[in-house]
Amino acid sequence: MTTYGSFPVARPRRLRQTTAMRRMVAETRLHPADLVLPAFVKEGLAAPVEIGAMPGVYQHSRDSLRKAAVEAAEAGVSGIMLYGVPEEGKKDAVGSAGTDPDGILQQALRDVRAEVGDDLIVMSDVCLDEFTDHGHCGVLDREGRVDNDATLERYAEMAIVQAEAGAHVLGPSGMMDGQIGVIRGALDEAGHEDIAVLAYTAKYSSAFYGPFREAIGSSLKGDRKTYQMDPANTRESLRELALDLEEGADMVMVKPAGPYLDILARVADDVDVPVAAYQISGEYAMIEAAAQRGWIERDRAIMETLLGIKRAGASIILTYWATEVARQL
Repeated sequence: MTTYGSFPVARPRRLRQTTAMRRMVAETRLHPADLVLPAFVKEGLAAPVEIGAMPGVYQHSRDSLRKAAVEAAEAGVSGIMLYGVPEEGKKDAVGSAGTDPDGILQQALRDVRAEVGDDLIVMSDVCLDEFTDHGHCGVLDREGRVDNDATLERYAEMAIVQAEAGAHVLGPSGMMDGQIGVIRGALDEAGHEDIAVLAYTAKYSSAFYGPFREAIGSSLKGDRKTYQMDPANTRESLRELALDLEEGADMVMVKPAGPYLDILARVADDVDVPVAAYQISGEYAMIEAAAQRGWIERDRAIMETLLGIKRAGASIILTYWATEVARQL
C-alpha cells in the first residue's frame, strides 16, 4: 500500500475496475418503469410518416400508434403521452378539434386504451396549440394576446373529453395561470376523480422545441414568451410549483430536461410527489444529428443524458427513446 507519512492513499478507482464492480456500486439506475414515450398521431394517415428533424420518430397513423403502444408496454415502459395532429382544414381560432369527442386525439386515446388497457399509463396533452390556426396554446383576445381565463374554459372542456376517451393522466402543458385548479375542478365535477393530473410546472420558453413544432404541424407565428417561463429564472419555477401543488397537481414536470437540471434538482428537493422531466425534441435531434455525423457515440450519449436526468431527481422521464432504451435495460 502506498503511503504518504502515516496515511494510506485513498483509491476510489478500486471501485471502477470492472463492469460488474461499476454496476454493483452505481448510485443511479435507470429502469424501464422510469420512462414514458411521447407519441404523435395524425388524422388521415394510412401509414406512419417520419419527422424530418427527428429521425426514428413518426407521425403515427391510428394503426401504427396501436402497435407502438403495444411495443412500449411489452418493453416495460410505464406510459405513453399522446399528441393529436388534426387535418389542416380542421384547425380554427379556438381549437375546436381538441374538444370534439371524435377528434383525432380522442380517437387515439380510445384506440390505445382498447389495445393495452391498464398495462400502460395512457397520458394526454391538454393544450390547444395542435388545434388552433394561430398555433398558440390558448384563445386569443382582440389584440392577439392569449386570453388566460377564456383558455381555461377550453382546457376544462378538453380535460373532460380526454377523460371520457380513456386517459389515465392529463398533462396540461399550456402554462396558463390557474390551469391545474380549473382542470381538477372540472374533472371532479364530472365524476372523474380518479384521473391524475401531471402539471407542466416549469415549462420554459426554449429554443429546443423546433422539431416538436414540425411534429405537430404547428401554425405558430412569433413566440410563447408571454406565458412560458423565462430561461433566466429559477425562483419563478418554485412559485409555479407551490401554486400547482396547492391547486391539486398529482405530479409535476420540468421541461426541457437537459438545460434545466438545476431546476429539476430544486423541484425534486422541494416536493413529495413524483417529479417528471421531458427530454424534448431538440435534445433528441441534437444527439441523433451528431451521431449520424460520427461526432459522438449515440448509445452512450443517450444513456448518459438519461442518467443525468434521473440523477438530478426525476422519477419519470419522457423521452422519444423510451421503448429503445427500455429494451436495453
